[in-house]
Amino acid sequence: MAQIADDNHGLRLAVRYVVLILIAVIFIFPLVFMLMSSLKPDQQLLQDTSSLRAFLPVGDISLNNYYAAFDRAPIGTFVFNSILVTGVTVLLSLLLCSMAAFSFVFIDWRGRSFALGLILATLIVPFETIAIPLLLFVSKLPWIGMEGLTWGWLNTYRVQIVPMIADGLTIFLFVQYFRDLPGELVEAARVEGASWWQVYRKVVMPLAGPVLATAAILKFLAMYNQYLWPLMVVQNESYRPVMVGLQYFFQLNIAWGEVMAYLSLITVPVLAFYLYLQKAFIASIASTGVKG
Repeated sequence: MAQIADDNHGLRLAVRYVVLILIAVIFIFPLVFMLMSSLKPDQQLLQDTSSLRAFLPVGDISLNNYYAAFDRAPIGTFVFNSILVTGVTVLLSLLLCSMAAFSFVFIDWRGRSFALGLILATLIVPFETIAIPLLLFVSKLPWIGMEGLTWGWLNTYRVQIVPMIADGLTIFLFVQYFRDLPGELVEAARVEGASWWQVYRKVVMPLAGPVLATAAILKFLAMYNQYLWPLMVVQNESYRPVMVGLQYFFQLNIAWGEVMAYLSLITVPVLAFYLYLQKAFIASIASTGVKG
């Protein structure tokens, strides 16, 4: 009986691995297609799409599309802008949203349930419904910088960062995670005379690695893929992110090889960020999730 049980367990494990490998291959196919297409001239690229040659490095393979892509658009500037805006926004969002969630969970103040419900209600409001009012608002905001007092935030980094720092989903993730932490740890720290800031920084946040990874990845993807808002508030090429830069390749004659080369280049930061946080992300899915 033990031998039969072991055989069944081994069979189930083998089937599970086969299924996981097939799923992984399905998800990898678009990346392979994108990379292989970026190395082929347009005519060959279009011909190969009807066969498995689209996923193979066969035919006239070269880096010409990459050279042409850099000639058509300032890709380095776009990638730098996206990484800067996304990185700063993610860091500020993790800090401020975690502090807000900490106050909702651990600090007793009047109206916190109503405030949290109001924040969560914003999750059902599409960004498109507030885009125009927000645009009118930021176009008249003052700013004190090296040039002195100026009016309007358009064509700046701050207009892409500040409105996107706080969001209901990130606060909700932190609230759900903090509610599962042992309250005795916070109570013990308070009894020992720790301030709320010390409890947040030395007790709660060192335990928040999984939710930090989850929130960071979701925020990174949302910010890196921003298109509508930067398109509305940034007309200066020096501040444009990668998704707005994609429109450079659909003007006049569309070169699909150059499009694939551009997509390959702007995908690199996303893959690097995901691989860096992969272990923490898997741990966060296993330990937190989104609980009702």
